[in-house]
Formats: sequence, structure tokens, C-alpha cells
Amino acid sequence: MPETLLKVEKLKKVYESSTGSVEAIGDISFEMRRGELVCIVGPSGCGKTTLLKCIAGLLAPTSGVIELDGQPVTSPPPNMALVFQEYGRSLYPWLTVRGNVELPLKHKKLSKQERAQLVDDALLAVGLDHAGNSYPWQLSGGMQQRVAIARAVAYQPEVLIMDEPFAAVDAQTRADLEDLVRQLHRDRGMSLLFVTHDIDESVYLGERVIVLSKSPTWVQEDLPIDLAPERDQITTRALPRFTELRTHVYEQIQRAKRGEAVRPTA
Repeated sequence: MPETLLKVEKLKKVYESSTGSVEAIGDISFEMRRGELVCIVGPSGCGKTTLLKCIAGLLAPTSGVIELDGQPVTSPPPNMALVFQEYGRSLYPWLTVRGNVELPLKHKKLSKQERAQLVDDALLAVGLDHAGNSYPWQLSGGMQQRVAIARAVAYQPEVLIMDEPFAAVDAQTRADLEDLVRQLHRDRGMSLLFVTHDIDESVYLGERVIVLSKSPTWVQEDLPIDLAPERDQITTRALPRFTELRTHVYEQIQRAKRGEAVRPTA
């Protein structure tokens, strides 16, 4: 299998309207290796969600190339799953937790027993093996987001895309969910593209942090995160290197906001 799982090359997106055109994404290029956890940060309004929609095949780019497993993305790829911030809107309140997790599996050619095994495994992976018969409205916000993550895990995607998935939960729940993502990545070798506005979160989670410029957007920096693979909320965040990295990313975003970063001409 090829080392490169996701390739974004010279991606550009221009929105046309009756009042003119708006260049949301100027020129974005990056690659993501198989099994990698990459975080994307940038100033508010820089086009992070537009980028994800293009990668997910939900929005056609104006120009450029997006490839997943060597194949061009022109529609939602069957080997990709998404988890959004608004978990409450992505879950069906009339279905149980099991029903919500199983739903996308019904589009696959699987037996009922195979679907049940995948659901059991996914619920166990996110710590909800006890809540399969509950309904989403009976669960806390953090547990509802775990259901959304379990649904993605059960689907067994090549790449999991997460768009600011923890922005709506409290700080303690957020820390628990961050550790869940790290565990899924470590134990299952999942390939994750994680968009966040939280700088500390990007450094804690990522193997790389891609910093985007302000709109029209380009990759301002692609920063390797040289922290140990084994991380925890207390020890890792207390490391001097963690502070150095999060300070560097913060400075880059402030430069992006001020428009001080110089866009490459090549």
C-alpha cells in the first residue's frame, strides 16, 4: 500500500455570487501518510471547514487535486468518515445508541452478525459498551460525541476526519475525548485529520500541526510535533517542549492574523 494516504495539491476555492467572487482558499498543498494523526489550525474564518468539505467530496474545488489512496476525490469517498462539532444534530434521537452506530453499516454488504460485532467492538472502544440500549437524549454531551465517534470507528474508514469535534463540551470531558482519540490512533493505527481552533489541543494530539494563513488560505507552516508518542494530560502538558511548541503555533497564528507571513511564490 502507498505510504501517502491523502494528497492535497494546489487546492483553490472561489465562491461566486451576484456581488462578485470571494477567494476562500488560495493555494493549499500537503500530504498525509497512512496511519498519521495530523491537526489543522488557523485563524477564524481562514477556510478550515471549506477545506474539509473539499477533502470529503462535499464541495467541488475551483481548481487543484485531492487524492485519497491514489484516487481523485470527486464525491464523498466510501472509505472516509467524518465527525462534526454538532454531535446532537448528527445523531437520530429515535434510534438507540446501537441503532445510531449501526446505521451506516447497513449500506455495506455485511451480515447482521458482522454488523453486530462491529458495533460491539466500536462501543467497547469508546467506553459505551454499557449504553447500547440507551437513546442519545438520555446521555451527556460527551457521551453523545462518543456515540458519533463509535459510529465512525464501526464504519472502519481509511481516514477519519474530525471538524472541531470537542468545541461544545466542557474542559474535563474534552480532555477525556482527546485521550480517546490518541488511544484509537495508537491501538488501531487510525489515520486522522483533526481540525481544531484550540492550539494546545493541536499540539497534544498531533504528530504534525498544519498552520493555515488567513483567507485566501495557504499552508503557512507544516510543523512536526516531536513529543513522545505516549502522552498524558498532566505530564505532557507540563513539558518545556510542549510549551515551546504551543507558543510557536500561537505566534504563527498571530502572524497569520496580522498578515505578516509571506506567501510562497513557487
